[in-house]
This record gives sequence, C-alpha cells and structure tokens, in this order.
Amino acid sequence: MAQKLERVAVYPGTFDPFTNGHLSLVRRGLEVFDKVIVAVAKDSGKNPLFTLDERVEMIREVFRGQLRVEVEGFSGLLVEYVPSKGANTILRGLRAVSDFEYEFQMALMNRKLKPSIHSVFMMTDYRWLYISSTIIKDVARLGGVVEGLVPESILARVVARMDEKRSALALPASGEPKLT
Repeated sequence: MAQKLERVAVYPGTFDPFTNGHLSLVRRGLEVFDKVIVAVAKDSGKNPLFTLDERVEMIREVFRGQLRVEVEGFSGLLVEYVPSKGANTILRGLRAVSDFEYEFQMALMNRKLKPSIHSVFMMTDYRWLYISSTIIKDVARLGGVVEGLVPESILARVVARMDEKRSALALPASGEPKLT
C-alpha cells in the first residue's frame, strides 16, 4: 500500500509584527495542508522593528503546542528554501486587489526560477482585511491601541518596543516632538 505524502506549505513573510491576519491564514492553511511552515524572512529589504530572532521567538510562542506548525527564520531565495523543507507549495494571503498584483508577480518569478514550486493564495478573513504589519506599527508608534489586532502574546512586546522608540526620540505618547 502506498504511503500518503505529507502536504507541506511554506508561509513566508517578514511578520514584523505577526498579526491576527497572519494567524488566521495559518489556521486556514492547516485546513488544507498537513503542516504549515512559517518562514520568517531575514532578507526583506525592510527596516524591521524586531530582529529576526525576536520575530521567530514571538511566532513560536503563538503556536506553542501546535505540532503541525513549524516556525523558523530563513534567508536567500524562497524557491531554494521551500524544497529544502520537503515542500513544493508557497502559501500567501490576499487582502485586496493591490495585494494580488504584487503576489502575482512574485508567483510568476518563483515559477520561472523553479517550475516545481506552486503558489496557493488564500483570502484573509474579512475581519483582518484592513490590517497589515505596517499599519500596526504606525498606529502603535503614534500611541494608538493595537489590542485585538495582534496575538495577545505579541501585544506587550509591540507596545514596549514602541515605548522604547518614543523615549529614544523624546516623543510623548501623542507622537508630537518635545521642544527642549
């Protein structure tokens, strides 16, 4: 009797910070795949709020005890990383048409580089259509409330990091610079 192959998807991203939209996508991915690997990108071209190790640690905490979710950092080309994990599928989330245009380009480039790699797109849950890591950081940086938009275990770290940044810049909670 033939052994069933495990269906593994790699969900890549910067995840700075990991949001409830990301969490929703991983949970939905587990309805289709046997395992989801959350691949935290080191080489994103962005200026992250958290280090790679901090992002990996926070996401691992979110999925502690979930045996079907693996979390690790990676660098380099995604199409080289995916087969190294025994996978041939990249899982990506879509919120709006603007996401699709970018994701479509990336999927085509990945396909050109490695035709055996497939991209699967899932729409995010409607509750999270409006959020992104960038918006979360902007709101938190200006002293706004991001509770309910990131997993509880990540919330305190986002708030603390933003408080550190505001203190370093001598910005009060309102986000207005102090005149000294």
